Amino acid sequence: MIERRTILVAGAAVMAFSCADPAVAQTPNKVVGTWRIVSATVEVNGTTSLPYGPEPQGILVFTSDMHFVEFLHDPRIPRFMSNERGGGTDEENRAVMAGTLALYGRYTVDGDGNFSGNTVEGSSFPNWIGDVRTTNELTMMVEGDRMIENFQRPGGARVTIIFERAR
Repeated sequence: MIERRTILVAGAAVMAFSCADPAVAQTPNKVVGTWRIVSATVEVNGTTSLPYGPEPQGILVFTSDMHFVEFLHDPRIPRFMSNERGGGTDEENRAVMAGTLALYGRYTVDGDGNFSGNTVEGSSFPNWIGDVRTTNELTMMVEGDRMIENFQRPGGARVTIIFERAR
C-alpha cells in the first residue's frame, strides 16, 4: 500500500511540474535575438583603433537553444582582383584577416538571464577555437535595445563593441 501511495504522489508531482506555466519555468534570456554592430574599438596601451573601420558592419545572433554566431567586418575591404576566394594576393588576404572576424559556439546565461560566458567552437581566428570565456574576460551588458560587449584579450588589448537589437 505504501509503494502505491508513493507512486501516486510522484505521478501527481510530475503532472504538476509539466503543467506549470512555461514563462515562469524558463529563465529570462536578455541576450537572445539578433544584434547589429554599431561601433567597435580596440584599446592597446592607451591607443584606440577601429578594427572594422569607422562604419563597421556585422551581426551577432544568440539563439534560444544557447548557440551563437558572430560575423563582423570592415566594409571597406577591397574585392580580390582574381575574383577567386582562394586566389587572393598576400596583401588582399592580410586585409581580410585584419578586417573580419567570424566565430560561433555555445553560450550561457545566469539565473537573471544575463550573459555569463561562451565556448568558441569555430572561428576565423583558429587560436580561439576551444576557448571558454567567462565574465572575467567577456561581458555582454544589455540595456534596452543596446548591448555593450567588453572583451579583455589575453595580450592586454581591450575590445568594446556596441550592438543594437535588429528590427
